[in-house]
Amino acid sequence: MLIDAHSGRSAILEQALSDAGYRIAIRIVSTDRLLQQVRDIKPDVILIDIDLPDRDTLEQLRDVGRNQPKPIVMFAERSDPETTAAALRAGVSAYVVDDLNPRRLKPIMDVAIARFREYQALRRELEETRNQLADRKIVEKAKGLLMKQRNLSEQEAYQSLRKLAMDRNQRVGEVARTVVSLLEMLS
Repeated sequence: MLIDAHSGRSAILEQALSDAGYRIAIRIVSTDRLLQQVRDIKPDVILIDIDLPDRDTLEQLRDVGRNQPKPIVMFAERSDPETTAAALRAGVSAYVVDDLNPRRLKPIMDVAIARFREYQALRRELEETRNQLADRKIVEKAKGLLMKQRNLSEQEAYQSLRKLAMDRNQRVGEVARTVVSLLEMLS
């Protein structure tokens, strides 16, 4: 997906992309309704060529990053440190300032895609770690409630949770959530 309001500039970029082996699925002139267009078109990469990204553009890119993450390559005519930082926070994988040299396009795209994939892997890992920590906390709470309610040792409480999880074909964390809810409701 190519976003550029200037037809002359985008024609040069389209040719450079074509020469590098890329195909433009769609060219649009603004970021209005960008999230919906990304959902509809499902581009592999989003390229935006802009003079200087404004707040609305960055917000649209942030929405895409949250809801339909894609590698985003932004070419800007000029920049300042705050705008660059805001673009990166909005999910831009590569922020390139100044004129685009067509020979540099493929390496820029490769780096942006690799950076995006690495970032997505880190996000997944962080989410998994958060879920594991939440599961541990709820298991500890369920064990504590079982120990108090049924006068069990810590090991017995855990074994009860584990057996219930196996019987129900669920994760121990899921069973612990159910146990905590039931025991809190009963007390």
